[in-house]
Amino acid sequence: MSIYQDQIIDHYKYPRNFISLKNPTLEYGDANPVCGDEIHLYIQLDNQEKVERIGFQGKGCAISMASASLLTELLEEMTISEMKKLTNEDIKEMLGISLTPVRLKCAILCLKVLEGAIHKFEGGEVGKSV
Repeated sequence: MSIYQDQIIDHYKYPRNFISLKNPTLEYGDANPVCGDEIHLYIQLDNQEKVERIGFQGKGCAISMASASLLTELLEEMTISEMKKLTNEDIKEMLGISLTPVRLKCAILCLKVLEGAIHKFEGGEVGKSV
């Protein structure tokens, strides 16, 4: 088993930042209809728009939950402009394993939720929030 597989299993079994925050600055949730994964992200920013606290809640496969856990660690102390630069490639690199197209949708759900949270925060209309 690779170190990346060990990391994914560890983050799945013991997700980091698996909490909801009261009165978050950014907040959004979404689901992957193909497999039923759900992620809800909560971010509290400081007065410099830097991540002060972060949490997520959700349910799903090992890939989606590990991705969300890893992403929350990556986002710690990032600014909104830094968050906006994250791509699917960043998520794939963070996981360190090859992904089929279906598993990629599981892996990037957390990034889609982050993008929805930022869009909502900036006053844009968003689709559903779960």
